[in-house]
Order: sequence, then C-alpha cells, then structure tokens
Amino acid sequence: MKIIIVGAGIIGITTAYELVGDGHEVTVIDQRAAPCLETSYANGGQISASHPDPWASPSNVMRLFRWLFRRESPVHLNPGWDPAAWRWCWHFLQNCTTLRAKRNTERMLRLALYSRQCYARIRARENPQYSLLQRGILHIFRDARAFDTARYQAEVVSSLGCERREISVDDCMSLEPALAAVEKQLVGAMFCSEDESGDAYQFGNALARIARENGTQFRYGETATGIIVRNGKALGVATCDDCFHADAVVLAAGAWSPAFLAGVNLHLPVYPAKGYSATINVGNSVDAPSISLIDDEKKLVYSRLGPRLRAAGMAEFSGFDKSIPANRQEVLLTEAASFFPALNWRESPRFWSGLRPQTPDSVPVIGNCGIEGLLLNTGHGTLGWTMAAGSARVIADLVAGRQTEIPLEGLTLSRFYG
Repeated sequence: MKIIIVGAGIIGITTAYELVGDGHEVTVIDQRAAPCLETSYANGGQISASHPDPWASPSNVMRLFRWLFRRESPVHLNPGWDPAAWRWCWHFLQNCTTLRAKRNTERMLRLALYSRQCYARIRARENPQYSLLQRGILHIFRDARAFDTARYQAEVVSSLGCERREISVDDCMSLEPALAAVEKQLVGAMFCSEDESGDAYQFGNALARIARENGTQFRYGETATGIIVRNGKALGVATCDDCFHADAVVLAAGAWSPAFLAGVNLHLPVYPAKGYSATINVGNSVDAPSISLIDDEKKLVYSRLGPRLRAAGMAEFSGFDKSIPANRQEVLLTEAASFFPALNWRESPRFWSGLRPQTPDSVPVIGNCGIEGLLLNTGHGTLGWTMAAGSARVIADLVAGRQTEIPLEGLTLSRFYG
C-alpha cells in the first residue's frame, strides 16, 4: 500500500520505520528541515513505562489550584479566549475522579508496557545508538502528602502487573549518591528498575536513516495543509505546493493534529502543553546522576545522555507559543542547581521548549477514526517517547489488517464520541 504520514517527530518516524518494514510505500511530510526537530528534539529522555500517571486525578486538582497562584510553579494555565482550551479544561475536570483516573492509568500502562517490548525488538534488529541507559528510573519525594499519593498510585500500577517499588531514603542514596545535596529533604522514593532513558532525537534520526535506506520518501520543508477526503475515504494529503495521493494517511502531527481533523469535521481534544528543558555538558563527572530521576514536587526530570545532563519538565497551557521566558529559564537552572550544586548549570546551558500534544485524560489517540483510510497516532502528551514504538506497531498492524497485539479499547477517538 501507498501510505502518507503527516509528521516527522518520534511518533511519525517510528511509524514510518514499521510501515516500510512491512513492505509499504511510505512518504513522510513535515514542515521542518529534518526529523525530530519539534517536541522530540530535547525532551526529558525517559522511557517511563512504569509511570502512567494521568494528569487528571483528584489529587492533582488540588495541586493545580495551588500552583496557579505561584509564579515559580511547574504548571501555568493561560487559556485566554481560546474556546479549544476551555473545552479541553472541561473534559480534563470530568476525568478527575478516582474511577476515571484508574481506568486511564490502565489504558496508558497497556500501551506503555507494550511499547517497551517493541523498543527491545527494534534494538535487537537495528542496534541504534541513542545514549541508552537501562538503570531504571528513580522517583523522589520531598513532600509527605505527595508520597502518600504515590503509594496509592504504586498500588494501582502494581495491581495492573507493573512493579513500582517503594524504597527508603538510604536505599535511594545507595542507588544515586549524586543526590547528596537533597538527602535530608527526602521523605522517600519509588524505583522502577525496568524503565529506561535515552535521547529521542538520536533514536529518531537513526530510525529515519534506516527507513530512508529501505525506501521511505521524506518531504521535509513541506507544509501539509489538509487531508483529502471524498465520500468518507481519505485519498491523500494536500500541501502548500502539491497534492499527494495514497491508499491511507497516518496523522502524527502532535499538537497540530486537531486542525487537520477539524477540516474533515472531527473534533480531537488535544491541546499543546509547553514543556522546557536545559541541557549541559558534564563529561564523566561523578557529581552528575547516573540514574534517570523524577522530582515529584517540581515536576522535573533529570536524564544522563552520555556526556550531557538534561533537566526537563513543567507545563504551560498558552496555545502555540514556543518562547522561553527568562523566568522559566531561571526556574529550571535554580532547581537543577539545588539538586546538583557541584555542576555548573549556568555555563552555556542549551534551552529548549516543545509543545506536547496532551489529551484531557492523558491517554493517546491511536487507530481508526471513522474515516476510511485515515489513522491517528497522536495525543501522547509527556509520554510520546515512551509510547512511540508500541503506537507505531499498532498502526502497522491495522494497516496490514492484522490483529493488534494489544486491545485498543479506550485508545481510539471513539471514546470521546460516546
């Protein structure tokens, strides 16, 4: 089959890799000049399958209200007069119940664990180099109430077949001595030994090269303007300069996906959640962490990517603004320096911001959407890097008419249409 993929981020690239591997004729269209230059470029680097914690939950509602009135808070909400933002907020609040949070956790975990298996398959076949660390992820807590909430969430995740182990502060320090500066502040930690970290940009470029060698056509610098649909069937993609016809279209355009579906009378509740990162060179310094970390209080993650260390996180709902205000840079550097004061965070840090495609229930939208030949692969939020490989394999199986290896209940667009 002839397939067009809109979007060359980590989701679109892994999808192209799987589809061309199945023997399809694949074309990828992206407005940027190369792969993975948007949200995938400098994200947190974590493949955190054991952390499928939906943003919409009873405990997070109270935290969000507290954060709204703090300038240095990790979450900012500035929807202005954007109807899409207010509609998203309404759907978000509807998901902030214990029952729905548990249901959404299961849906996220189902795809995340499957994706981890798919990454292992890709590594066995291709051996891509992307600063991979398989030392687990350490989730640390400085707030006792947040730690109690994490205990409950750990029980939920464990009941669904995934280990998230509570450890003492002493055990935490044994695993990561570089946390010495905050040891006295810690109240506990969770450790997930099977989680991983790595550079999504490096991985995406490695798979893009393999996909190109296998025949994938990449149309970089080409802006897609709409999906061509006639008589209920997707026939291709229109760009500013041309029309590309195909047997099927995969929409993997991240936060820009809703605009494409609006053109075919479908509503996709995905809204951009801007995140930030700062990356510094640390070489072989023993003062830098060797395990990927999550700081629950500040909603920041730290990942060692070879000779680099990256601090990433926060969330701002302010439309498609990708600016990096000085105060957000300062928050990143101040928090990172408080964790690792021996590292020089203010010597040439490389800042980045990206628009993560967030659904109100934190569950991505993959699969069929009611228009023949149009498949969705978007809405992964902060877990795009975690879920990319599994989502791509699902799309490839659907295109081939095969039974998917995981059930898709609750993962498709239909959940928003009753």
